[in-house]
Amino acid sequence: MLEPSRDPMPMTASPPPPTSDLVAAVIEACRAVGREEVMPRYLKVAHERKVDGSLLTEADIAAQNALITRLRAIAPYPVLGEEMTDEEQRDVWALGGDGFWCVDPIDGTSNFVNGLPFFAVSVALIRDRRSVLGVVYDPTADEAFHAVLGGGAYMNGARLPLKEPPTELRRCMAGIELKRIDRALAGRLAQEHPFSSQRNLGASTLDWCYVAAGRLHVYLHGGQKLWDYAAGCLILREAGGAACKMDGSDFTDGDPWCRSVLAAQTTELLTQWRDWLGTDATATG
Repeated sequence: MLEPSRDPMPMTASPPPPTSDLVAAVIEACRAVGREEVMPRYLKVAHERKVDGSLLTEADIAAQNALITRLRAIAPYPVLGEEMTDEEQRDVWALGGDGFWCVDPIDGTSNFVNGLPFFAVSVALIRDRRSVLGVVYDPTADEAFHAVLGGGAYMNGARLPLKEPPTELRRCMAGIELKRIDRALAGRLAQEHPFSSQRNLGASTLDWCYVAAGRLHVYLHGGQKLWDYAAGCLILREAGGAACKMDGSDFTDGDPWCRSVLAAQTTELLTQWRDWLGTDATATG
């Protein structure tokens, strides 16, 4: 069994604010982990199944351990990583109000294992239960998306979005994850889809960034965990996008461990998307 290292409990030093130097250091940490731990193992690594059925590889563990070391050298926050146990994750959430790193070492492990070049390293800095810094790095495209709360969103230095959004839902490219939504809604989306085209790319952290960039325009996911949305949702919102849960409620409220997602490149598109889905918009967990 592959074993991730355990992150020590919070240190008492006062955390630094998310300055430009901090942002640059986190981006470089993600790039370095992608370069040194992830890509050398691409198409070369064995995998196993976790209890929930998702894939786990040596690369996930190596990347998470490297991120823990690098991020704690940047700022001494505790780290909450996807490959930690539930108990470890909840301990960091409970005790990390002053700040903690939230890490998904390889989002899109199934893509990674099967040779599909769509996966990412994701890091968020969370304070008082909200993300104040988010970085999502795609090592195959060498694209680093980032945002600081109140400071806008960027991809490799270019301000997001990269292009103007459509104004009508029927002209939108949609990102749809079908696994965790009600069967009736999935059928309706297939038969009556209100958008121009649909994709399911298999890496939630990048899906958020693609909406922020304007590569996708609307997005639906039946249930994401903290590390799936912590960086990406901030990046989308700082790019001018909007998100809520499938029932229309505030995305930031409720259980952080499983949140359904409705998102769009603009608030106007989100309204159209939510109105079309209406009462059919239910998740299955």
